[in-house]
Amino acid sequence: MQLNIPDTQQKRILIAGGGFAGLKLATKLVGSNFQVVLIDKNNFHQFQPLFYQVATAGLEPSAISFPLRKIFQHSKNVFIRVAEITGINTNSKEVTTNLGSVGYDILVMAMGVDTNFFGMQHIAKNAIPMKSVSEALRLRNTILQNFEDALIEPDAEKQKALLNVVVVGGGPTGVEVSGTLAEMKKFILPKDYPELDFNKMNIYLLEAGSRVLGGMAEHSAAKAEQYLKNLGVNVLCNAQVNDYDGLMVKIQNDVQIPAKTLVWAAGVAGIKTAGLDEALYTKGNRIKVNSYNQVEGFTDVYALGDIAYMCEGDYPNGHPQMAQPAIQQAKLLAMNLKRQIKNEPMKPYSYFNKGAMATIGRNQAVVELPFVKFYGFFAWLTWMFVHLMAIVGVKNRLLVFINWFWNYITYDQSLRLIIKPSSKSKA
Repeated sequence: MQLNIPDTQQKRILIAGGGFAGLKLATKLVGSNFQVVLIDKNNFHQFQPLFYQVATAGLEPSAISFPLRKIFQHSKNVFIRVAEITGINTNSKEVTTNLGSVGYDILVMAMGVDTNFFGMQHIAKNAIPMKSVSEALRLRNTILQNFEDALIEPDAEKQKALLNVVVVGGGPTGVEVSGTLAEMKKFILPKDYPELDFNKMNIYLLEAGSRVLGGMAEHSAAKAEQYLKNLGVNVLCNAQVNDYDGLMVKIQNDVQIPAKTLVWAAGVAGIKTAGLDEALYTKGNRIKVNSYNQVEGFTDVYALGDIAYMCEGDYPNGHPQMAQPAIQQAKLLAMNLKRQIKNEPMKPYSYFNKGAMATIGRNQAVVELPFVKFYGFFAWLTWMFVHLMAIVGVKNRLLVFINWFWNYITYDQSLRLIIKPSSKSKA
């Protein structure tokens, strides 16, 4: 079965993945002399940096999701198919999906990465990751349902486990979700659940390394840790999680933490695609590419974003798996593909580090730009502005801004809904 893509005289560029890299490349090729086929398992683009706000009831999923077809509804050379890629045949230049197959002239792999549980099966089964909107919703449902269950739990130890939340991974996601949960504990949850004693609730942030925010400067990491501790978060560094059975988090030296909620933000890895040589993959299942983002050994297959492994100068272990490298690579590739048509030489990619940032809570953030580092209220405003402008769609930006403004002036959120799929009873 084919995906019913019309044949034209244009070269077909098949983009696998509608994340930051795939979406940016497709938008840059709108109106070009290429036929662009964008394949993604979802029919929408997800703004990953704000997943944690969906998980903590600060935003609705629709505020950070944008329909792909709406983005390209006036683009005659862009075709969208909702499917999952199952394999690649580089000899026949064909991609197979769960719905059928489609040929390509140029293939761009931009599938992103998924959660890495490092082979720990119990954690994979019982922990909650945050690499999609659906997983963020699952976390929101779990946390809120645990509070409901805690209301009627007579056993003190079981109630403690229902109230506790453990976050594993001290990167930006782990720091941000921990800070937001701490603010909920302080300002919101006591109003919603006056019968519960939230002094019994503990939020733990566990980091296997020596400090949180390992990708940022030591002073920024120290500031973030200070902010977290001021909010009441228990920050434990050099704390590697060994196991989790759904009730007890086990770390080294036989330390155990009772918790019914474990948020896993400790690592990512690419998903291998059938048909690609195993030798092309490196640590974290990233695909080796040259300075033009061409997959090693190919001139018609590219990899972009988190899944691409490019060694360059200050980045011998590949570029950071963040939005900026993905967007920059996509912009340059779009330009290089247009240059190819004109028989002009391609330009190599070099990462321009625009900085890094993380927010810890109200009026508290750390920001590192190439020329300055700053913290506190102004850093928090900077974080909000940058993320607001990066969201796709004016309506979505407005929704996010209204939610943020309302939360700021009222110390409250109005989205604490437990929404679960209904199960029809069998007759």
